Amino acid sequence: MRLRKSTGLPSSFVALALCAMPAQTQTINHSFAAMEKGDFYNAFMALRHMERAGDARARQLLDDVFLAPSEQPRSAPVLRTAAPAPAAAPRRTRPAPTRSLRPPLRPDPTLQEMIFTLPSPLDETQFRALDQELAQIGQLLFFDPILSGNKDISCATCHHPQLSSGDGVSLGLGTGATGLGPDRHADGPLAASSRIPRNAPALWNLGASELRVMFHDGRVEVDPANPAGFVTPQGPLEYMSFDSVLAVQALFPPTSPEEMAGRPGENEIADAVADERFHGDDGAWGLLAARVDGIAEYHTAFNAHRGRVAPVGMDEIGRALAAFIEWEFRAIDTPFDRYLREAVALSPEASEGMGLFYGKAGCAMCHSGPLMTDQGFHAMGIPPVGPGKQRDADGYTMDIGRAFVSGDEADAYAFRTPMLRNVTQTGPWGHSGAFSDLRAFLEHHIDPVAGLARYVPQAVLPDLGAEADDYAMFENEKLRAEIRAAAARSMAQRPLVILDAQEIGFLLSFLEALTDADAQEGRMGLPDRVPSGLPVVRWR
Repeated sequence: MRLRKSTGLPSSFVALALCAMPAQTQTINHSFAAMEKGDFYNAFMALRHMERAGDARARQLLDDVFLAPSEQPRSAPVLRTAAPAPAAAPRRTRPAPTRSLRPPLRPDPTLQEMIFTLPSPLDETQFRALDQELAQIGQLLFFDPILSGNKDISCATCHHPQLSSGDGVSLGLGTGATGLGPDRHADGPLAASSRIPRNAPALWNLGASELRVMFHDGRVEVDPANPAGFVTPQGPLEYMSFDSVLAVQALFPPTSPEEMAGRPGENEIADAVADERFHGDDGAWGLLAARVDGIAEYHTAFNAHRGRVAPVGMDEIGRALAAFIEWEFRAIDTPFDRYLREAVALSPEASEGMGLFYGKAGCAMCHSGPLMTDQGFHAMGIPPVGPGKQRDADGYTMDIGRAFVSGDEADAYAFRTPMLRNVTQTGPWGHSGAFSDLRAFLEHHIDPVAGLARYVPQAVLPDLGAEADDYAMFENEKLRAEIRAAAARSMAQRPLVILDAQEIGFLLSFLEALTDADAQEGRMGLPDRVPSGLPVVRWR
């Protein structure tokens, strides 16, 4: 197992960020002049501006200069089930049949051509078999505040089944607050003073066997050099036993000061984290495990599961939480998955949206495969909201995403491609929760550079008092310029996409077809009580 230490970027990071001022003279010559100066951003924007004006030379140059042949999706095989309709044929869609045992499997040929292969449907074979006994222990731990330093917040507070495995807000309040979702507020003698820096990610399908990375920045992942090991912010964990990257991930929220651990001086867990003590009996994980082991019901349950008497370990707690999450938040029966299994037809609007998703819109370049994610990291120009994760040399807050984990400047402001099952139910969207309107989020994704410039604040934020300055980062022009430049470099690797309002509506219909309504109802649900005797948080 390799050790990953979180490191800041070199001082040259800011200097390497490109200036994002609009090009003053949008001509081919201007683009060439910008490229000669190494001004990648203005060169790209000049050509894109001309292309939008109908200049064919600009389109060709964008392909030749900015898109490598292997990266041009137009060269990929086109999927059809019939010969394409003549160019003059009227646009139409095939309605879903009302009586058919085997409805059509592919969009009508008059739909937007698909240039990406449709994935296989998700099914039970892509997950481990359910360990019912362990999952039941995990259910209790998931809702039990015993895993938080101040015993006032559980995993479910930020990932609640009644809120589609999220918390319904852009940036939540962790320990030191009461309530759930938008109703949550700082309260009590240990009241929270800041927000959690990133949006609580949805938990749907995190137990899938092919998943390799966790968190928005991928700071916990399967070790590329050793598929049986894991890379984590705290280095080697060989003394623990894990059977999935999800089980490893479960160890870290309880050690986050903003999320569950608390501030130094509030409790022994927070003090251990502040002293960077994670391992050993006096480390944060050892102390948490001892808490759980000290509750007779948990001690007995773990002994029964393993078949021998022994103290509860933090790795066992992680495995139990993973078993519950994998089963409770498994979404594999969406209309899209049923369509892929040849069981139903999509609605005409969703069918149009699927054609766009796997065709002209290019969504499948990143949202690929059965999980609808490449598990990669991309700079998509998401507006910065909230307190940020890091500070630059001048003391300004920021969140550079994957770059803080990898130490690679090319990863600046890049974040993990999320999976999309139940996506319409899991807003607000973006790693900072900057978008509460999914249509606005899609419009931003089409052109992140322009989207950043026109962003209208819409984050959903629980009340933290008048002192909260939630848009301070967004008002920092230097930071916005860096995010803009990173997005421009990322978008230069793919063709320009222009969608009208109707096409955006079709995409939204397709995303709605990724909803597993039965999974939303829950499998195990909320327990009536937890062994610690602490309250179980419920949504209204």
